Amino acid sequence: MAQRRATAHAPFAHRHLGTTGPELGTILQRLAVADLEDVAAAAIPEGLPVLPPREHAQPASPSAGGLDEAGAIEALRALAALNDPHVEMIGQGYHPCLTPAVIARDILGNPAWTTSYTPYQAEISQGRLEAQLLFQTVICDLTGLPVACTSLLDEATAVAEAATLMARAARANRGTVILDAGLHPQCLEVARSRCQALGLETLQIGAEEISDAAALPEALLGAVLAHTTTRGRVQDLSAAVRVVHDRGGLVAIDADPLALTVLACPGQIGADIAVGSAQRLGVPLFFGGPHPGFMAVSQALQRQIPGRIVGVSRDAEGAQAYRLALQTREQHIRRQKATSNICTAQALLAVVAAMYAVHHGPQGLRDIATAIHERAAQIAVGVRQAGLEIEHEDFFDTLAVRLADAAQAVARAEAGGYNLRLLDAEHVGVSTNETTTAADVSRVIALLTGQELDDAQPAPPADGVLPLPQALTREGDFLTHPTFHEHRSEASLVRYLRRLADRDLALDRTMIPLGSCTLKLNAAVESAAWLDPALAGIHPYAPARQTRGWRRILGQLSSRLARLAGYDRISLQPASGAQGELAGLLAISSYLESIGQGQRDTCLVPASAHGTNAASAAGAGMRVVVVASAADGSIDVEDLRRALAANERRVAAIMLTYPSTHGVFEPQVTQVAELVHAAGGQVYIDGANLNALCGLMRPGDLGGDVSHLNLHKTFAIPHGGGGPGVGPVAVKAHLAPFLPGAPTGSAAPVDGDPDTGFTGAPVSGARFGSAGAMPLAWSYLALMDDADLRTASLSAIAHANYIAAELADSFPTLYSGPGGWVAHECILDLRELTAATGVSAEDVAKRLIDFGFHAPTLAFPVAGTLMVEPTESEPKAELDRFIAAMRTIRAEIDEIAAGAVALEDSVVRRAPHTLAQVAGDDWDRPYPRSRAAFPLEGMERDKYFAPVARIDNAFGDRNLACTCPPPTAFQDEAI
Repeated sequence: MAQRRATAHAPFAHRHLGTTGPELGTILQRLAVADLEDVAAAAIPEGLPVLPPREHAQPASPSAGGLDEAGAIEALRALAALNDPHVEMIGQGYHPCLTPAVIARDILGNPAWTTSYTPYQAEISQGRLEAQLLFQTVICDLTGLPVACTSLLDEATAVAEAATLMARAARANRGTVILDAGLHPQCLEVARSRCQALGLETLQIGAEEISDAAALPEALLGAVLAHTTTRGRVQDLSAAVRVVHDRGGLVAIDADPLALTVLACPGQIGADIAVGSAQRLGVPLFFGGPHPGFMAVSQALQRQIPGRIVGVSRDAEGAQAYRLALQTREQHIRRQKATSNICTAQALLAVVAAMYAVHHGPQGLRDIATAIHERAAQIAVGVRQAGLEIEHEDFFDTLAVRLADAAQAVARAEAGGYNLRLLDAEHVGVSTNETTTAADVSRVIALLTGQELDDAQPAPPADGVLPLPQALTREGDFLTHPTFHEHRSEASLVRYLRRLADRDLALDRTMIPLGSCTLKLNAAVESAAWLDPALAGIHPYAPARQTRGWRRILGQLSSRLARLAGYDRISLQPASGAQGELAGLLAISSYLESIGQGQRDTCLVPASAHGTNAASAAGAGMRVVVVASAADGSIDVEDLRRALAANERRVAAIMLTYPSTHGVFEPQVTQVAELVHAAGGQVYIDGANLNALCGLMRPGDLGGDVSHLNLHKTFAIPHGGGGPGVGPVAVKAHLAPFLPGAPTGSAAPVDGDPDTGFTGAPVSGARFGSAGAMPLAWSYLALMDDADLRTASLSAIAHANYIAAELADSFPTLYSGPGGWVAHECILDLRELTAATGVSAEDVAKRLIDFGFHAPTLAFPVAGTLMVEPTESEPKAELDRFIAAMRTIRAEIDEIAAGAVALEDSVVRRAPHTLAQVAGDDWDRPYPRSRAAFPLEGMERDKYFAPVARIDNAFGDRNLACTCPPPTAFQDEAI
């Protein structure tokens, strides 16, 4: 296939970059440099291994970049065509489903949903917060437990999180967690690995064996049980739950959400925790992810639950408002004491699952579940009539069919277009799903029994021969909130989704200048093919010969990322940056153990590091020692020397962020790496700020042994309001064998696959983690060659320095490198202003809403500051609008300083201003309505109003409600 280079007049890079030509020239002139290469010379300290300028790729290709938009789409679809889609009936936690077209178009294809950020600024996130509250409500209702989080990374990690939660709740560093042998193999593997890292014992036995209490371990933390086993048997767990509780342990139940519409829910059974995957609630297979894992817990465990919780609070006017509760940014506050290292989860996919429930309603979900069971029962009847046996009669959607040669039957089914699961030499697993038709039933029966497909008989009637077990069926209603009943028509649902989207600020409306988070252009071309069935419809455990296209896409992505980062190998398995951190640290621990240095258990973490660094180190079973920052914000080298000396022979690693979290290129980064290496440790370089390095420097050249790379930051995967995130982990050759291997059931790696030779324990349930999002990063790199990436990095640095320079008189930058230059982000210091006037950084963040801006990063990494990252994709007009907004706010603060207005009555403290306030009959404020609503000239035509006033965070934590309250509840304050 011919590859097309971007044309001279319309290269993609010129669409990706916000400033080019005269606009870029004006910015460079303000910085007193001639061109972008002068920016590199000025901002990057001498002595660092800077790459030379690059020429544009000739010829352009997917592996080198530089394709035009049509060429990139053509190349991706050609690779997708190499896949060989089959009817997927493998199961094992992954099921085809029907994503309603309205959800595919209005959520997965809508930048208002895909480009929004994590809802840390709640006033401008009310739409996505309501959607995630709906997801929590779905999970709470289906599981019968009162508190749920907004999502977890997948089912396997949810099972692992349940096991580690048990240890936290017991405040125990030691003890045993029982893992039901009936759990899916990938769940067992991930949970065992996580427990082992924390020093927790695991015991793998069947749920029925738990009834012998005398045989259970003495220090029992709890048990994770399978609601329905991986072989399909619906279990009566009442006895096992009673025995574990009698021994003082907690019980978690791993359950399928559709099964919970017809079978007894975990809360009904007596569980303390419920986990699982909401994938089959409308989320495509995506070759393994991104999929929304879930967890719900009892009231007693609500402060132990990992991840985020959306809660209901009230705003300054007393109106109902949503916000993140309890764990809000806890990973940045509690660090190694956080409940988990989860930062980004699967918010976008949780929204899809929630809206799937809204679309179908409770009866619709029951009907889908009933139809799935009936199809499985038809297959059971058919194979029995043909003389075969089924392993169990109590099933929901999965059968274990016994036959003489299971492998031959699976091969026969594959040849007939169906993927079934080889359970063992004598059993084939068959899982029905929402897409299973009567024709599928007939063909599967024929394939299992060895009939010719042309002779397949009509699907036999089940006639109630194999009903759901009556004693284990569900009691009571679910999804009773009006939202799950009001939107049966598409017109109603479309308008509901539009109303929610209109309450938010996303990249489709405005710059999101969040330092450390890189919210940049997510071009439409990148997502042009990601929902194509040839990509999104493939099961993660499909045979390797059916997934040649997927493996070639992932291989090209892996090779390009490794080269850009300066490493030898990459694992694409981690489904978030934090999971990439964990995978890298586990690889370090395994490597050290392999060379006789297993006593090394200490991770050095700079005080300025991302909070997930310390939480990930703790999750990997390491001690955390903090290294101080010097006065200029860089690592205090002398304190590092002291830490190395004090922890001699125990140092396993240091976790650096480069450029530093303080927004500067630290000149001593290579010295730090040399000191740690000399002490016997490994160097982890956090890839969160890679957007300042691509094409300029490589973490592997700075002394890094391992880095994770945030594809949702540097490589332009949309953030989705809090996920999907993808965090591949890149390593030098000596660590490669210890990267995450393929979970049981995955197709074994073959020559040319990007993960050959990896033998570490998996960290996700799928071999390639959130593979479904990776075509977006692949497309970005197919469009951008190395020269384009260098230009993007330098443009990001130029934009950050332009903002710092323009705001120097209003809000000085806290830290800078040699010559006063920052990297791709700058920290604006408000602490002196706050001391003099009482105006806080949060006040400024809320006032920015009135200007139609998302706030910069608030109070991280330094309390009382705002960290600004404009990225390379913002036009100069948007940069100037932000500068004008900040200058206007500074003038408003000066009025307070001069005593012209009291702080509590000021436009800054009473921000944001809602439409209801400025259009209402009552106005008792000392400033005019126009100043509140239209603080800059020209805003009258295109004005975003926050739907709520400033939210009362403390009230929400005192009165936690994490499910949708009834319409009258808030009026009565009964939440």
